[in-house]
Amino acid sequence: MSIALQEAIERGTRSRMLSSSTPVQVWAHRPNVALAWLELMQSLHSNSLLDERLRELVRLKIASITTCQACQLARKSDAVNEQDIACLATNSDHFTSSEQAALHYAELFASDYMAIGDEHFARLASYFSTEQVVELGLFCSLMLAGGRMTLVQQAY
Repeated sequence: MSIALQEAIERGTRSRMLSSSTPVQVWAHRPNVALAWLELMQSLHSNSLLDERLRELVRLKIASITTCQACQLARKSDAVNEQDIACLATNSDHFTSSEQAALHYAELFASDYMAIGDEHFARLASYFSTEQVVELGLFCSLMLAGGRMTLVQQAY
């Protein structure tokens, strides 16, 4: 494994962006691609327009759909507690309106993406800037792909 990839894994583990290095060890068979993936994750983790709590809720919502146990068990933010996680299965009043909109979008993104329409983007736009909505889509994409890849490759 290259020094750059090892350093990226160490940074990701320290920041809690990564809960395990096992998936990255599989990806390390393509070190430049793995490094690019980690750099994108790091960018969305450390320079996000979305707050940490929202990203963690969305990540866990997608993990519940992909059924990736490693993703479901990992906790990447102290801003989300066990009560929050217990409510993820519903459209709970436990969450703010903006969190509900993002969670609904993430659920559709991961399970019924063809159902996403203008009304969903209009709802998101009432809480988030265009840049934040774009980032939410990028984040959902990365979490969905990473969770599925981890599960399929049994890299947990």
